[in-house]
Amino acid sequence: MTIDQTILENGLRVVTWALPGLETAAIGLTIDTGSRFEAAEVNGVAHMLEHMVFKGTRRRSARRIAEEIEAVGGQLNAFTGRDITSFYARVLADDLPLGLDMVADLVTEPLLDPDELVRERDVVLQELGQAIDTPDDIVFDHLYAAAFRGQGLGRAVLGTEASIARIDRPALVDWLDRQYRAGSMVLTAAGKVDHAAIVAMARDRLGGIAAGVRANATAPEAVLGGEQRDERALEQVQVALALPGPHYTDPDYYPLMLFATALGGGMSSRLFQEVREERGLVYSIYSYVSAYADTGYFGVSFATGEELAQEAATRTMATMAQTATGLDAAELARAKAQVKAGLLMGLESCTGMIKQMARQLLLIDRVTPTAEIVARIDAVTLEEVRASARHMLQRADALALATVGPSQTVPDRARLAGWLA
Repeated sequence: MTIDQTILENGLRVVTWALPGLETAAIGLTIDTGSRFEAAEVNGVAHMLEHMVFKGTRRRSARRIAEEIEAVGGQLNAFTGRDITSFYARVLADDLPLGLDMVADLVTEPLLDPDELVRERDVVLQELGQAIDTPDDIVFDHLYAAAFRGQGLGRAVLGTEASIARIDRPALVDWLDRQYRAGSMVLTAAGKVDHAAIVAMARDRLGGIAAGVRANATAPEAVLGGEQRDERALEQVQVALALPGPHYTDPDYYPLMLFATALGGGMSSRLFQEVREERGLVYSIYSYVSAYADTGYFGVSFATGEELAQEAATRTMATMAQTATGLDAAELARAKAQVKAGLLMGLESCTGMIKQMARQLLLIDRVTPTAEIVARIDAVTLEEVRASARHMLQRADALALATVGPSQTVPDRARLAGWLA
């Protein structure tokens, strides 16, 4: 692979991954900020700003933004997370200058019209309502709130009805001015790209962004444990669990990623086979690792009927404990194959490439070659996976539990933690 990097005078990093055999390209501007850095009073401001920039800039109306990118068959989009915000375009290679210009336009020249904000609040409230009405979605906001109680990561990306109502134009301008600093941004492009040309365009369109890094640095956060139940009259109860997990550069990151895959990463996994296939207690069940720069968690999620919830929870915890000590070489080999395949398949998309490069640059200040990641996965031993898993389960006192639906038969977190011993 050919990856080139240039740092502009204001500190903005421009990184490209050239794939000359393609006829398309993706370009994205990613900012090292998200909902965890917000004040609780205006929770949701990062996401609201992401919406508002599409409502018009000094050079383009909202309609023109949509028509101009679609006139060349391109796609323009954005997303906000707890620790990251990204604006990106996918276009034919010849239209890359337009894609970069439009991404830059959104970030550097948004109008943030107060009348549009009134309307967009209603749109975001509808989005929030949709999330609340989707049990297998909102349960994860509840899980974050329980696991990271009292911390930035515990706040929802969308905010609350009350905090959304408090977001006005000055709050948006303040967030843009304080968070969108060149030293906390990366511009990544992949596909049929020319590094020198992109650097020249970036210098012209993004060189005026203020230097420095974003405000609102937070102290390292951690999974503290907690319980949040959202009782509803539903056919099933959604159950989500979290244990303290690895941060992105933690030595346990790859061992626990492999443990999560072997435990609940596919149809051959322990949880799928034992909880679903052998006992019919759930339809779907899975485990995963979610890592940030300073913290992370190991998650397990399933849904089941109220009458089966206690047995499903009991069997899930028992399977976790058994797998931590009894994982075998064949299971680890399958897990490695799954993780590597997922990595490599994801990088067959230009959009996947720019997202991975941006995240790595913001987390560890370098793009990790794919071969290096594969080598790290291959180097993990069976004993390392078992040891990392056992160490994680020893912190079961910090277990977090979230439910949505009829949860009377779901044991409390203290009982669940006891079954991990």
